[in-house]
Amino acid sequence: MAKALIIYASRTGSTQKIADLIAEGIRISGHEATVTKAAEIKKEADLQNCEAYIFGSATYHGDMIQAMKTFLFMAEKADLAGKVGGSFGAFGWSGEAPERIYDTMKNIYKMNMVGGPLMLKSGGLGGGIKMAQDYGREIAEKMVI
Repeated sequence: MAKALIIYASRTGSTQKIADLIAEGIRISGHEATVTKAAEIKKEADLQNCEAYIFGSATYHGDMIQAMKTFLFMAEKADLAGKVGGSFGAFGWSGEAPERIYDTMKNIYKMNMVGGPLMLKSGGLGGGIKMAQDYGREIAEKMVI
């Protein structure tokens, strides 16, 4: 069974809900998924022994939350090249954070990314529930044991 680590930064709880739904999609596919707040990851050694990494942040004033920025600088030292990756986030009116995280993972970390970032409008996720679970399934399809 392959393992995925989902790390998020959330202001209002919407991004955390998306993280949990992505984890459901991965678990439904028969793999393990752990969901953790970005602020709880203290060193790059905490990012070992997984086949997939999914990072997410809410967009606030056109940018990602500071906890995710700090995490991304630390994660650069973790040697995630070739690992499966994805990004996600909730937004109110813009949505830049998931795209910036995705670009960082693809171009700086050199990860094996899914098709694109998952961006869902904050508030009642509605149809986003299935979209987030499907994103988890898409990640699970790329995971190799």
